Amino acid sequence: MFTTEEQVAAGQLSREYPPFRESLQRRGLALTNVGCGVFSMGWFGKNEARRLAKVQCFIVAGGTANYYARPLEGVTLLVDVEKLVIVAYRDRAAYSVPKAEGTDYRAGKARPPFNGAVPAPGVVVQPEGKGFHIDDHIVRWANWEFHVGFDMRAGTVISMASVHDADADLWRRVLYRGFASEIFVPYMDPEEEWYFHTFMDAGEYGLGVSAVPLQPEADYPANAAYMDGYYVDADGKPVKSENIICVFERYAGDIAWRHTGVAGPIAPMMWLSVQITEVRPDVTLVVRMVVTVGNYDYTLDWEFKTVGSIKTVVSLSGILEMKATNYTHVDQIRDDIHGTLIAENTVGVYHDHFITYHLDLDIDGTKNSFIKNTIIPKRNTGVRATGGAPTPRSYWTVLYEVAETEAEGQVNINGAPADLLFVNPSKKTKVGNEVGYRLIPAGATATSLLANNDYPQRRASYTKKQVWVTPYNKSEKNRRIKDEDIVLWYTVGLHHVPCQEDFPVMPMISGAFELRPFNFFERNPLIRTRPPGNSPNCSCSFGRSG
Repeated sequence: MFTTEEQVAAGQLSREYPPFRESLQRRGLALTNVGCGVFSMGWFGKNEARRLAKVQCFIVAGGTANYYARPLEGVTLLVDVEKLVIVAYRDRAAYSVPKAEGTDYRAGKARPPFNGAVPAPGVVVQPEGKGFHIDDHIVRWANWEFHVGFDMRAGTVISMASVHDADADLWRRVLYRGFASEIFVPYMDPEEEWYFHTFMDAGEYGLGVSAVPLQPEADYPANAAYMDGYYVDADGKPVKSENIICVFERYAGDIAWRHTGVAGPIAPMMWLSVQITEVRPDVTLVVRMVVTVGNYDYTLDWEFKTVGSIKTVVSLSGILEMKATNYTHVDQIRDDIHGTLIAENTVGVYHDHFITYHLDLDIDGTKNSFIKNTIIPKRNTGVRATGGAPTPRSYWTVLYEVAETEAEGQVNINGAPADLLFVNPSKKTKVGNEVGYRLIPAGATATSLLANNDYPQRRASYTKKQVWVTPYNKSEKNRRIKDEDIVLWYTVGLHHVPCQEDFPVMPMISGAFELRPFNFFERNPLIRTRPPGNSPNCSCSFGRSG
């Protein structure tokens, strides 16, 4: 992983390098108006002993904070970040530098839709105070208890997540440890200055190191509590990152469950003197961190629900990585430019985001299994009505399959529909069902389209499928995962085709998945929650009509 210190030092090497100064002079650019940054160079088959990185530059003048919109296209330096020396230099071609006008994203300087009307301000009022408690790093809320940690590579780490079963009066473990394991971002431009843009954001830059202080009442509501993070710098000295994790209760106006008892098909059997309506608001607890890796901002949320679910959401915003071009209108384009012309002389390059999570599950214990309930359509010859002909009827049923080895624990969720379950075979409900949790994808389920033998794909081969289940034991290959201590690796994936609305700053786009109880409780734990205000009493009678 790059350290902050060596990135800063490597970015400064170009300033005293004569060939670089000559390149700027030929373009009529002043050295004081140019800034350079370190870009990881990926892997393309060569096992290099040196720690090498590419350095590329941007125009930082013109009164805009958005220097990513003004790249110095065609110039690349190769730097040894250990020795802090330039080992290669390439000035391939000169391109027009995009204008600074219209690129700024700061308040008061951005153009529509980023500077238009804003909704009326809201406020969260909790007369009884916060509903959660933080003891050091242990968070307790409603029926949840878990530990929030910080890691310089992974960022937020959720550990020892347990949910309280009120019927059994027990704390039951769900998750031993969970974190974002990697973020793979390959760009789709094969040109010399772009082909190596195949970033591994966690492993190369560090999500924890890249976490940024959260902004009050913008990144989080007023009812939040905050946590700091600590890591060591290149010299082993402690670094404190303030307010990089927040915890808050979310009141989004959503419904946890509801039902209204009204007259219907059973009306002849039941008379209701009072209409019955039961509704429960959905209040959740969110643990949030925002990570800025270069041009992209990732909002990483862990959301806990009183039904016993854990929802993981990643939201992307920030600045596009842009390529300078001589084109000023789409009518001039004859070949594939590997992106979208989003402004004059500016191409937003096609790219992917694959955010992979590591979830070491402990569903009611350490011995778990992975089950695929594949949904299969069926058709019978029909149901014979009294005195009539058979009526054809189609339906679907479930094929229950227990994965024996990790080779069977790989799933492309865009394939055949299936319920993906994680169960504890040694624990059963009163009626005999295995207790477990269900994996529910919630958008952004893209997989990699790169060729299997492409070097970036070989490096991130796991992005061909969203789900991988492995044992915690790291010994042999094709390991057994049935009734073992297993780890779920889930990848949120999306293909990003930039558009003009992504410029100069991108609106938020999100992907998520949820672990939801599946026969884990004897009954819905939400049935114990009480509604706000008074609930009407049931006044009903049963009998036969007539």
